[in-house]
Amino acid sequence: MDQNLLIFGIIFLVLAYFVGVKKQTWLLSGFNQKRVRDQDKLARLIGGYDLIAGLVLVAAAFIENLEALILMPIVLIGFIILLGYVNTRMVE
Repeated sequence: MDQNLLIFGIIFLVLAYFVGVKKQTWLLSGFNQKRVRDQDKLARLIGGYDLIAGLVLVAAAFIENLEALILMPIVLIGFIILLGYVNTRMVE
């Protein structure tokens, strides 16, 4: 069991709860929340991605062959794609 992946997965799940359910978009770094037209859509989009990433990381923590060196760049690329989407499509 990879403890680092488990810790990161739990952090992503907690972040998914606060952003997706509680709509705490101030927790998001890099997103200009004040200029985003639809705060609810931003919270659902990022919260959903955090939920999926968190579940994948928690599941990967119990699989012996998967390493953090493979999964973390994939998660980071997903965040970069979301950042680009939000800043080009959802900002006034």
